[in-house]
Amino acid sequence: MNERILILGGGVIGLATAFELSRRNYEVTVVEKSSCGGQASGAAAGMLAPFSEIGEDPDDFFTFCRDSLLMFKNWQNEIKKVAETDFDFTESGSLHAVYHEADLLALETRQSWQKKFGSKAELITGKTLHAMEPHLSDSVIAALYSPEESHVFSPDYVKALKSACEKNGVTIEEKLSKVDVREWQDRLSLQSEDGRIFSGDKLIVCSGAWSNELEKIFGIRIPVFPIRGQICAYELGDEQVNHIIYTSQGYLVPKTNETLVNGASEDMAGFQTTVTEKGIARLTNWNKNVLPFLTSKAPFHTWAGLRPATQDGFPLIGKLETHSHIVFATGHYRNGILLSPMTAFAVADLLDGKNEYAPLASFKPERFSFI
Repeated sequence: MNERILILGGGVIGLATAFELSRRNYEVTVVEKSSCGGQASGAAAGMLAPFSEIGEDPDDFFTFCRDSLLMFKNWQNEIKKVAETDFDFTESGSLHAVYHEADLLALETRQSWQKKFGSKAELITGKTLHAMEPHLSDSVIAALYSPEESHVFSPDYVKALKSACEKNGVTIEEKLSKVDVREWQDRLSLQSEDGRIFSGDKLIVCSGAWSNELEKIFGIRIPVFPIRGQICAYELGDEQVNHIIYTSQGYLVPKTNETLVNGASEDMAGFQTTVTEKGIARLTNWNKNVLPFLTSKAPFHTWAGLRPATQDGFPLIGKLETHSHIVFATGHYRNGILLSPMTAFAVADLLDGKNEYAPLASFKPERFSFI
């Protein structure tokens, strides 16, 4: 009989892990209190951009992100094949734009250390830069071009992941309102609000911003907090944007449906996902300095999602030391989409008894309990 795996949480990390485990012949059940992908996953801009996101510190987290980027093209092809559906995966490259001569040294430093990790980044200036991105403001004097970076359309990616899981035999139980850990030390079971019991041999915690609720259950500190990220989108008419564009204030991502996603304004608002005028204004106040044509446009859509941030910025991934049948895979903050394949493989390897993926040593779930 195959091992029975319960996955608590049906966001992109839970679904990706379920999919990979199903490919390794585990019997998998995903238990989700709301809708799969209904929180941070479906609301994300879908960037796969570790070289742009992580500018200063080539640590274990950067390695983790880079390795996941390297996996993503084959991974998304496999998802599409199994799900028998398509979603946008755009290998656009990215431009990290700056406005001042004083910022060039920082770009050159970033380019230098990132090349040691396989980046093909180039420093682009002048006419070459504006030929690559014709609508870019003349105030932008240079950009670091990272050709490896790409993006997906998150809602469709999550839907395809769910479909691929189901076609591989994963049981998905969602819209349960509430799910409690009923037993976990010797026997393992979860209970939904309607009284149903879900039993298994191992539990993988993928509950994102709600992971902190499990502190009393497992007796460890789980400092994962919800960060509200507010995003807006514009309709593109005759204007064309070719790359992900980063600045020190945020990002702009062109989608194949001729829209432009602008993010993200972040704040701490508990579990509220309401959109505020102030939050969107933080985006609209600067984006016209990057793409001047936005001056005459208003967002046609605004939304917010909750990002699961940890105290030190690293996710919690690994087995509990005293109860190895409990595995954490949570706290990915703004990189859940990017890290979905590498997290899935790392967790599946742990369950298979293979050597631990090296960066996981920095992501131990109990690490905050020993401070």
